[in-house]
Amino acid sequence: MEEKIGEKFQRETKYDRNRLPGGSVDLNNKPLMYKEYPEAGKIALPAVERCGDMNLYEALLRRKSQRRFIDAPISLDMLSCVLWSSSGIQRKEMGFAFRTAPSAGALYPIETYIIANRVTGIENGVYHYQVKHHLMEELEAGDFSSRIAHASLGQQMCASAAAVIVYAALFERSVWKYKQRGYRYIYLDAGHMAQNLALASASIGLGCCHIGSMFDNEVNEIIGTDGTDESVVYMSVIGQTGMCV
Repeated sequence: MEEKIGEKFQRETKYDRNRLPGGSVDLNNKPLMYKEYPEAGKIALPAVERCGDMNLYEALLRRKSQRRFIDAPISLDMLSCVLWSSSGIQRKEMGFAFRTAPSAGALYPIETYIIANRVTGIENGVYHYQVKHHLMEELEAGDFSSRIAHASLGQQMCASAAAVIVYAALFERSVWKYKQRGYRYIYLDAGHMAQNLALASASIGLGCCHIGSMFDNEVNEIIGTDGTDESVVYMSVIGQTGMCV
């Protein structure tokens, strides 16, 4: 029976006591830790001092996949909260900036993009979350709601949500150290970030749902990634549900 690609990936990236990947880490060619768009317009995000008044137990009870949203905007403070919670800098120790979500080797291969449909104070369009300075970089203005829904196998929640969060992997950041097994860690990293985002959304009364089905190349085209060195791996939608919390 022919081995399927998923089965081959799982087998070929296993660690075995008798067969570990060789080679050393080339410290002189470590990929850059932060992606920035120097020419893009910058939007400072409000500082995050507290994301809601809900404790962790309450947030876990509230968290569920919400696919229906009302036609109402979210605030920039809310967007700032969920972006920081998913991948913002939490602390600095020994010269390293650690983030709110864990990452294998603290390499943080996931970049976050935002498709803003209804966010108070900013234009609709495509943005990049610049982690280093907790701000957003405007990549392209315009209404992308129908286009991102179409690229997500027609899932209309992408059009009705206030914002679509796109997680794209810069693969070399992880592969540089962990070789082909690094791809496993990339998908785990995206999951860690999305769960943080879901709990933060619950804590401030927003609905949230995660999306693994999309036409990858169409989403990459929207956010401006090449699909090879950097590609979408996961998405989330957030928005108002009209439910009191």
